[in-house]
Amino acid sequence: MKLLSVNVGRPRPNPWKGLSATGIDKRPVSGPVAVSAPGPKGTGEVGLAGDRVYDVKNHGGVHQAVYAYAREDLDTWQAELGRPLANGVFGENLTTLGLDVNGALIGERWRIGPDVVLEVSCARIPCGTFQGWLERDGWIKRFTRAARPGAYMRVIEPGDISAGDPVEIVHRPDHDVTVALVFRAMTLEPELLPRLLAADALPPEEKESVRRRSA
Repeated sequence: MKLLSVNVGRPRPNPWKGLSATGIDKRPVSGPVAVSAPGPKGTGEVGLAGDRVYDVKNHGGVHQAVYAYAREDLDTWQAELGRPLANGVFGENLTTLGLDVNGALIGERWRIGPDVVLEVSCARIPCGTFQGWLERDGWIKRFTRAARPGAYMRVIEPGDISAGDPVEIVHRPDHDVTVALVFRAMTLEPELLPRLLAADALPPEEKESVRRRSA
């Protein structure tokens, strides 16, 4: 299990949401990248130095500090879409190899390299920027049906990471709430919502949404 690449965004216009810019265009960088806990959502801050988000209402902050996606899932999409998909093209900060990112448990912790520890917090929900960026009509529906969303993570222990760093799972909580389960419950299978409350590490705003929708 390792990092194939560490990807940082290049700001570009965002005509798909009517915002001044988007940070979805993430490219692999060489050398170490500093990782630290950002401020709360609303500032545009994220966990990787040199990166940020521009849709500050919906992205960034403590619980969406780092976004990870598996190279294996990119390869599956690459075959289905019939086009090459470079590391970072889904807007992910970390492109991993050998990790079941969608099968990761909420609250699961990964040590990356010697210092950094990240904790799985929630699933990525696709938006209009993602669809426009990939230039695929119906992409949101297709991505949602596949339930391979990738994982948002919070920063537990800061430090530097680099492409090629080993990834070790150092903690797995005692429940069965995976990233994929959260995504399915929040999108097409709301009957699964009550199961999500077993995951203490789910972000507070998502817990509140689950309670409201389950009432």
